Amino acid sequence: MIRATGLHKRFGDLEVLKGVDLHVAQGEVVSIVGASGAGKTTLLQILGTLEKADSGSLAINGQEVTKLGSQALSSFRNKHIGFVFQFHHLLPEFTALENVMMPGLIAGKSMRACTARAEELLARLNVLPRKEHKPNQLSGGEQQRVAVARALFNNPSVVLADEPSGNLDSAHAKELHQLFFDLRKELGQTFVIVTHNEELAEMADRRLVMKDGVI
Repeated sequence: MIRATGLHKRFGDLEVLKGVDLHVAQGEVVSIVGASGAGKTTLLQILGTLEKADSGSLAINGQEVTKLGSQALSSFRNKHIGFVFQFHHLLPEFTALENVMMPGLIAGKSMRACTARAEELLARLNVLPRKEHKPNQLSGGEQQRVAVARALFNNPSVVLADEPSGNLDSAHAKELHQLFFDLRKELGQTFVIVTHNEELAEMADRRLVMKDGVI
């Protein structure tokens, strides 16, 4: 599913990634842990094609993404990669339903199809009754479930999560962690999760440790 080889990334004089190799199989849940500044978020951004590595190769679902132009890369990202962030990044002026629909609308799907798909996902994640509420009317746990629904909208090849439970209380964090594994069981979904939460890290199929820019 993901095959990264020799990824290097430098910001000015600071070398953040120093030759990262990573392979993630279809349907696998992989956690990445490490101290702040170890390069975890930079690696996740490169895996998500939000940043480009200075050197190395990255293939996702059989596609060598380092060779794609900006427009093709944007289209690939929208179709194949779902993102879940610590602070949700829901658009405050839109309802939960509208937020979940965004990836489909960007992909050019019809409003009717997007509405049906968004409602299906919100129902699966037990937040359908909140579909007309805006983010500031939702609890932290509800907001994160909406964010997960949005990440799943286009049936992505992989979901990348950056500290997904870092902004949740312990009860909502446990619910979110279990949700990831339920989705893997039901949908065969692949997850790569950067986290400081040791409970979540240990639940994963593999727990990878980043230190000084390498795994």
